[in-house]
Amino acid sequence: MAALQTATAAELKEQWRVLFGKEPPPFNRPYLVSRLSYRVQELAYGGLKPETRKRLEALGEQLDGGNIVLRRIRADSRPLPGTRLVREHDGVQHVVTVRADDFEYEGRSYQSLSAIARHITGTRWNGWVFFGLRQPGGGT
Repeated sequence: MAALQTATAAELKEQWRVLFGKEPPPFNRPYLVSRLSYRVQELAYGGLKPETRKRLEALGEQLDGGNIVLRRIRADSRPLPGTRLVREHDGVQHVVTVRADDFEYEGRSYQSLSAIARHITGTRWNGWVFFGLRQPGGGT
């Protein structure tokens, strides 16, 4: 796992392909490192216990009324709470923390990444594109 900290972006993406068997998501480096670290541990020591998985499923159903499609959309489209999104703009590094229901930037709560991008740039941006989570034009 220590090697992940010093790996290049290309090496991280290749490791993702090996460990997950699919293309890596377009998320930032800290996200890739944290997910790869978890996956290495999961493969070495085993995943979640069945009772933990059931508990998480039950909590998910409380949030989305049992709508599996909605749950998958949310899981696929939003980084995990605690993820730090880092973006350099005009020579300044900006760090956003993903929280369960919002985003934190400079100690303030924002409901959308677009609002943060607008605050940073002074112009309208798609926040997902600005932070590199989606490609311009709606693709991933």
